[in-house]
Amino acid sequence: MVARPLHSTEGQSESLGKMFSVQLSLGEQTWESEGSSIKKAQQAVASKALTESTLPKPVQKPPKSNVNNNPGSITPTVELNGLAMKRGEPAIYRPLDPKPFPNYRANYNFRGMYNQRYHCPVPKIFYVQLTVGNNEFFGEGKTRQAARHNAAMKALQALQNEPIPERSPQNGESGKDMDDDKDANKSEISLVFEIALKRNMPVSFEVIKESGPPHMKSFVTRVSVGEFSAEGEGNSKKLSKKRAATTVLQELKKLPPLPVVEKPKLFFKKRPKTIVKAGPEYGQGMNPISRLAQIQQAKKEKEPDYVLLSERGMPRRREFVMQVKVGNEVATGTGPNKKIAKKNAAEAMLLQLGYKASTNLQDQLEKTGENKGWSGPKPGFPEPTNNRKS
Repeated sequence: MVARPLHSTEGQSESLGKMFSVQLSLGEQTWESEGSSIKKAQQAVASKALTESTLPKPVQKPPKSNVNNNPGSITPTVELNGLAMKRGEPAIYRPLDPKPFPNYRANYNFRGMYNQRYHCPVPKIFYVQLTVGNNEFFGEGKTRQAARHNAAMKALQALQNEPIPERSPQNGESGKDMDDDKDANKSEISLVFEIALKRNMPVSFEVIKESGPPHMKSFVTRVSVGEFSAEGEGNSKKLSKKRAATTVLQELKKLPPLPVVEKPKLFFKKRPKTIVKAGPEYGQGMNPISRLAQIQQAKKEKEPDYVLLSERGMPRRREFVMQVKVGNEVATGTGPNKKIAKKNAAEAMLLQLGYKASTNLQDQLEKTGENKGWSGPKPGFPEPTNNRKS
């Protein structure tokens, strides 16, 4: 194929600029095309030759198998780790020693100083062995990482379309689905603690082994429940603990059932209700205000309502008038202060409702030192005299 610029087209306007003409010869066929640049003219004539050429077209090569076509730029090793976790099989990489090359120690073939011929060393190739479950794959590359990617790509091509194997029973683990059990809503670990609590047995979990590369750890956990113990393995501590609990749970379920013990009924001594007797003689000797309030509570009626009606008298002889209302009944009481007036009003209301008097009003006045009937001088203070010496 020959492509060469022939000449610039004459007579073109200055606005269009310079034009180039390119001729392409392919076998006995010849094509010619023009463009504003040599590159565009070459592209145009090549496109014309592809469509009009009678020569057989080359077969398209299949894509290389070791090229990562993941849309999210996920490396084959990362994708294989996800697939291995779904299958429950760890992916283990092991580097292999490279194959020895002949005469790799001597790059020179003469011992003399002259006429030396140097042989360039063959580039080193790394080999990796990949184990996924019972399958083994080998990868090679210019670097150890490239060899790991090559082995992971081969494993993906082999395992991607295979069904995920059923997890085999491990350490006596039952293959039955726990969802069919009556305690499906409870985890195996919770069931172990529940059974141990009922039988008064100690429970302990302990991680006894940890192995594998950092990105694919394998843990072994031992559970001890009384005299029973079991081990479980998994790629996380939680999974190994769950599998160990599932194993020991099968042994605990084989134990004979516990004897049924009837729980003693709890007898609660009822507190005696305070029965308020609303009889006529109830509360004699009590404060009339408290007595009237309790009577209303016993009747489950509204409590008494007290209102100060008036305040009269001289500053040292004050008299208060208090009114009490119970339902439709109204009574009043007077006293030298509000407290006694309220008390007398409650006493009057009790008498009006048909109850006996609580206390003698005259005794109350004597206790307080207030006596309305006495108009003489107060005790202890002699009455002043107006006797004058003549």
